[in-house]
Amino acid sequence: GGSGGGRRAGGAALPARRYRLRDGCWVLCALLVCFADGASDLWLAAQYYVRGQRWWFGLTLLFVLLPSLVVQLLSFRWFVYDFAVSTKDSAGSTKDSARGPRGCCRLCVWVLQGLIHLLQLGQVWRYLRTLYLGLQSRWQAEHRRRHFYWRMMFESADISMLRLLETFLKSAPQLVLQLSIMVQQNSIEPLQGLSASASLLSLAWMIASYQKVLRDSREDKMPMSYKGAVVQILWHLFTIAARAIAFALFASVFQLYFGIFIVTHWCIMTFWIIQGETDFCMSKWEEIIYNMVVGIIYIFCWFNVKEGRSRYRMCIYYVITLSENAALTVLWFLYYDRKTTSDFDALILVCVVSSSFALGIFFMFIYYCLLHPNGPMFGPHTGGCIFRQRPAPVPGSPADVVTSPPRSLPRTTGGERDGAPGERDSCVPVFQVRPSAPPAPAARAPRTEGPVIRIDLPRKKYPAWDAHFIDRRLRKTILALEYASPTTPRLQYRTPGAPQEVLEYETTV
Repeated sequence: GGSGGGRRAGGAALPARRYRLRDGCWVLCALLVCFADGASDLWLAAQYYVRGQRWWFGLTLLFVLLPSLVVQLLSFRWFVYDFAVSTKDSAGSTKDSARGPRGCCRLCVWVLQGLIHLLQLGQVWRYLRTLYLGLQSRWQAEHRRRHFYWRMMFESADISMLRLLETFLKSAPQLVLQLSIMVQQNSIEPLQGLSASASLLSLAWMIASYQKVLRDSREDKMPMSYKGAVVQILWHLFTIAARAIAFALFASVFQLYFGIFIVTHWCIMTFWIIQGETDFCMSKWEEIIYNMVVGIIYIFCWFNVKEGRSRYRMCIYYVITLSENAALTVLWFLYYDRKTTSDFDALILVCVVSSSFALGIFFMFIYYCLLHPNGPMFGPHTGGCIFRQRPAPVPGSPADVVTSPPRSLPRTTGGERDGAPGERDSCVPVFQVRPSAPPAPAARAPRTEGPVIRIDLPRKKYPAWDAHFIDRRLRKTILALEYASPTTPRLQYRTPGAPQEVLEYETTV
C-alpha cells in the first residue's frame, strides 16, 4: 500500500517512490468528496430559499461562501508568488517578461487563474493539476520521472493544507447546523441527510488525507498505506459524528448556552496549544492565527501539533471529549421537548452518540495496533509508545544521505536548536524530522558532493500554511537542481550553538 517504494529500512535506501494508479484514484475520490460537499450545501440552501426559510438559508449559505472566499484568497496568494518566481526565473526580470508573445501567454494565465479563483474553483484546479503531474511522472522518461513526482508532491501539500482549512471552517459548522435543524424538525429530509453526510465524510477524509500526504512526501518516513488511511477515515468519521450529534442535540434546546460552550472550549484549546510553544509560522501574529485555526479543529477532533509524548495528550483530549459528549447528551435528554420527540427516539439518539464514539475509538486502536506505518503500538521496540522512533542513522552511512528534495523548513525551539542530546522525546508525532545522532564535530566530516542550498536560519520543525512561504522561495531552485544534477540538493541550516559547524537536516512538507 501507500505510495510505493522509497522506504528506508535497516540503513539502506530503497528505490524511489513511483506514482501508481491507486494514487490517481485517491485524488479522483478526493475531488468527488469535495464536489459533493459543496454542491449538496448549495442545493440545500436553494431549497431553504424556495421554501421561504430565510434564516436557515442565510446560515447555510454563509457557511459555504465565507470559508470558500478565505481559502480562495490564500490559494490565489500562493499562485501569485509561484507565478512571479517562475516569471523571473524564465525571463530574467519581470519587466522583460511582459513583452512579446511570452508576455501575452502569461497575461492569459493571470486572467485564467483569476477567473478560476473568482468562480471558487481553485481547489478543483489544484486537484486536476495534481492528477496531471502524477500521470506525467508515470509516463515520462526515467530522468524526468522524479522531477514530475516531486512537483506533484508539492501540489498535493498545497491542496491538502487548503482543504483541511476549508473543511473545518465550512463542513464542521455546516454539519452541526443541519443536524440541529433535523432535531428541531424531528425529521430527516433526503437533501439534509445528503448534506450532513457529505460534510462528515469531507471532514474525516481530509484529516486522513492530510496525514497521508505528510508521510508520503518524506523519504525518511514510512508512507501510510491505503488500508491505514481508510481506517483513519473511519476513526475520525465516527468520533466526529458522535461529537456533532451531541452538539446538535444540545443546541436544539440550549442555543445560547451552546454558543457559550463552543467559545469556551475553543479558548481553552487555543490556550492549550499556545502554552505548548508551537513554532509554525514566520511571525507572531501569523502564529496566533494558526493556533486559533487549530483550536477550531480541536473542537471536533484530535490533531497532533506538538513534539513529545502525544499518547498522553491524546488520552487527555479524548477523556475531555467523552465527558463533554456525555454531559451535552444528558442535559438534552433531561430537557428535550417530549411533545415532538418520543422517549424511545430520545433513547436511540443517546445510544447513537455513545456507540459512534466507541466505534471511533475502536478504529483508532485498530490503526495504531495494526496499520501504523512505524509498526504496531505494542511492538518489541516501541516501549508502549504510540509513535515509534527508528534508530538514528550512523553518520556517513548510506541511510544518512539525503535522497529526496527537501519540501519545507522544519522548525524547533529551545534546547533542540543547540543539538542537546537526551532532550528529544522517544515518541515521534506526525510532524517530525528524521532523527539524527548528537553532533560530534570530530567524527562528522562535512559532505561536499552534490548541490547545497545554505539557509541562514536555525533548524525549525513544524511546517504550516505560512511556512510554505519559505518553501516556495526554494521550490524552483530545488526542482531545477534536482532535474539537472544526478545528486539531490541538500539544505544546510545555521546552528546557533555551534556557529563553526553547519549541520545538515532533511526537511518535510
